[in-house]
Amino acid sequence: MNKNNYAILMAGGVGSRFWPVSTQEFPKQFHDMLGTGETLIQKTFNRLAKIIPQENIFILTNERYNDLVLQQLPQVTSRQLVLEPAMRNTAPCILYASLKIQKENKDAVMIVAPSDHWIEDENAFIENVHQAFEFCAENDALMTLGIQPTFPNTGFGYIEFDKDASVAVKEVNQFREKPDYNTAKEFIARGNFLWNAGIFMWSAESVVKAFKNKQPELYDLFAQGFSVYNSELEEDFILENYPKAENISVDYAIMEKSENVFVLPATFDWNDLGTWGSLYDKLPKDENQNAVVNARTITEDASGNMIRTNKDKIVVVDGIQDYIIVDKDEVLLIFPKTKEQDIKKVLQEVKDNFGENYG
Repeated sequence: MNKNNYAILMAGGVGSRFWPVSTQEFPKQFHDMLGTGETLIQKTFNRLAKIIPQENIFILTNERYNDLVLQQLPQVTSRQLVLEPAMRNTAPCILYASLKIQKENKDAVMIVAPSDHWIEDENAFIENVHQAFEFCAENDALMTLGIQPTFPNTGFGYIEFDKDASVAVKEVNQFREKPDYNTAKEFIARGNFLWNAGIFMWSAESVVKAFKNKQPELYDLFAQGFSVYNSELEEDFILENYPKAENISVDYAIMEKSENVFVLPATFDWNDLGTWGSLYDKLPKDENQNAVVNARTITEDASGNMIRTNKDKIVVVDGIQDYIIVDKDEVLLIFPKTKEQDIKKVLQEVKDNFGENYG
């Protein structure tokens, strides 16, 4: 296994659309959302470890999840934890982690991978990452894996690539914001648009240079601590300086502003497990198209439901179609799948009425 291969596993999000299972204290990446016996972060770590030395997989998360990471990934050492003392979107934390990796290995090539993606064909994923790593090792390139769209999804950003390119790795023309339905249909009809999955590959040298050129203030903030990274002095520097960083995504910070951006159309099945509906889509269904995790069910005139409880709880459902039914501790959620994007608002109402402990 190539010692220059590194990963930044992004595991700092809260996943509020998966409430009440996912909470601020115990977010979705630390849950077995799929009922497979592995949590999402464990599944992602094990997938990455097929192509990257385990000791080169860095976990980027909020400092409050330090103990959770070490509990669920006992093979990880504290050296591999990159802890954010404040929430500042993806650009600051990726720059911070990239500088740490660059200091450790100037020849490093890395993948930035979210902890909550569903990838079925892991062999195809590994093959795609191999291709991207080879390209990044030989070129000054910022790369992303683009997902072949299967329907006009309005919940994802899109990547427009050079339609005439005959090579596997395509030059990116532009990133497009989440479109309305008709625009999404047009994108798919044109044939040179991919979903933006937020999976990035680059060399440490290329990504640090991109930040230096496109985000000089952010770069200066973190580069001034280069001498203390990977030492006992790093924590104090980060505690003092990290909260000063701009709240900006890596897409806005460098990907949309750079000229050397490329995309590799992925050959694996992929799903962004961002909502109960997306989880429902990927789970096996019973004869009435109900997706069930952990529960034992009796259903009558009930179809298209997403049902999740604690282990072996008996759930009787009669006369309900296309609902999210989730039972966790002191909270029971019964909510239409068509309104799943409103769960964030409901969570805020619950906090306002019953206290922060419920979210």
